[in-house]
Amino acid sequence: MPSIKVLSSLIFIMLMHGAIAWLCNQPQDAGPDVPAGKLRSLSFAPYHDGFSPITQTFPLPEHVEQDIRAVADKTYSIRTYSVRGGMQPTPEFARRYGVDMMMGAWLGDGHAENKIEIQALIAAANQNPDVVKRVIVGNEVLLRKDMDIDALIGYIRQVKQAVKQPVTFADVWSSYMQYPQLFKEVDFITIHILPYWEDEPVAIEHAAAHVEKIVRQITDKAREMGVDKPILIGESGWPAIGRQRGAAVPGVVNAARFIRELIQVANRQGFDYNIVEAFNQPWKSNSEGVVGANWGLLNIDREPVFPLTGPVMENPDWLRQFAWASGLFLILAAATFRRLQALPLARTLVLLTLAQLFCISLVGMADLNWHTSYSLWQQAYTVSIVAANAGLAGLLLQRFYGLFVNRPATEAMANRLKNAYLFFVLLAVYKTYWLAWDGRYLSFPTEQFGIPALGVLGFILCYGLQLGRWQFIRFAQLTGCSAPHPRQQLLAYLLSFGALAIIIGETYSFMSAYDFIQAHPDFIEGLPVALGYTLQNRQLLGWLACILILSLPLRPRRIDNAQTA
Repeated sequence: MPSIKVLSSLIFIMLMHGAIAWLCNQPQDAGPDVPAGKLRSLSFAPYHDGFSPITQTFPLPEHVEQDIRAVADKTYSIRTYSVRGGMQPTPEFARRYGVDMMMGAWLGDGHAENKIEIQALIAAANQNPDVVKRVIVGNEVLLRKDMDIDALIGYIRQVKQAVKQPVTFADVWSSYMQYPQLFKEVDFITIHILPYWEDEPVAIEHAAAHVEKIVRQITDKAREMGVDKPILIGESGWPAIGRQRGAAVPGVVNAARFIRELIQVANRQGFDYNIVEAFNQPWKSNSEGVVGANWGLLNIDREPVFPLTGPVMENPDWLRQFAWASGLFLILAAATFRRLQALPLARTLVLLTLAQLFCISLVGMADLNWHTSYSLWQQAYTVSIVAANAGLAGLLLQRFYGLFVNRPATEAMANRLKNAYLFFVLLAVYKTYWLAWDGRYLSFPTEQFGIPALGVLGFILCYGLQLGRWQFIRFAQLTGCSAPHPRQQLLAYLLSFGALAIIIGETYSFMSAYDFIQAHPDFIEGLPVALGYTLQNRQLLGWLACILILSLPLRPRRIDNAQTA
């Protein structure tokens, strides 16, 4: 019976979807448990949703207390980055909840502000010696080029003379190599090693070994200077979400794995560490994109991103997403049930499979984009792009069904489908060239264009089933319009050249980085290395595939007598 055919197709597709989702989201081994489930130290910035140092909306005392309480069972110590800006009550709450502090002073390019911050640091350290165990004068000021080395050393010496705690300065490891005089000025050496952000990014499989290698380099350089001092990795971690760099892939399992493997190295080699960071920081997305906002052990709602012990699941919300996608799928199937009964089994399966893929794409995109929208305009964009994708999915399913029953697209539907595709193509052109020009902190928006790309491939499949042979399609065939769009060839060229521009831009960004130049001063020798990092980027390759698929119907072809369907 026709109804049995449709029902069996629905059940088969949902079972396949559920099985694949279940298999892809099994808990994974992320390495040995963190001893006692507690880290030695965590970077602590108690900025809640809507608070940001950029807008000078600083944490409230209740935020500081709440957040110290939240991490007290996860770390023995916290590292702070400023003494002011809402951080004043931190020592009191750290004492209350049994957490030690590495207290930091934030230094910038303004001497007057730096002077106030240094005085506040000295006073707080002297007033709280039972809690403040170490003092950090400035964070990455040399990397940011906020001051010269002599001015920085002056601040370090001033604090060392005024406090009893060990004093240090924190910056990326290459800054200590560039200014080796720092080794003699600090009481202990504090370096940041972030394999994901290295000028030559490191894959998760080699990240812990990379840290170990850098620590050896720093140790050897210090000994050359006649210095033998303890080493603290002041910042190290891995992002859970965001843009891939080379072979460095953000991910929840990777973030947990890196921390656990780093601890093994630290215990073996005898250096200290601080993990960046306690909480996700949405405000960092203003300068570092999605990836900058997602380094936390806890998310913005103070819920764990991953555990410090036991197996780790990449997507704990997969069952909820499966339920939403299946619910949308069943609604679509119910609305078209009678029409589906008229189709042969093979075409019913194809149409329902495409519908399910559209639902999966829509739910996944909505979930990812909403949870990585950190401002009102970003949330408005997410709502708009989800609505646009939903509208396009509906038009495409109507178009596919029309093909199977030999029903030409109406003029109104053809125009809507044409305009929808032109919107996505123009948006893809814009995003492609933006990524090519300045893409270091920009995420590849592949999920936002999954339905348009699937639509092109789905039409090729449906059109081939209808004709009994496979062939490339034109834009007019895809949309059902009676004539090609006059600018479609230009759009195809823009997308194709954009793909090349992204490869060039990504490769150039590696080759122009300071540490890369130091390691590969010869252009001819460095080019294949940088190109290799570019072509290891699966997210980048996925975006290139997406825009090239979008360009397929737009490309010029020899004119023949084929009629649009």
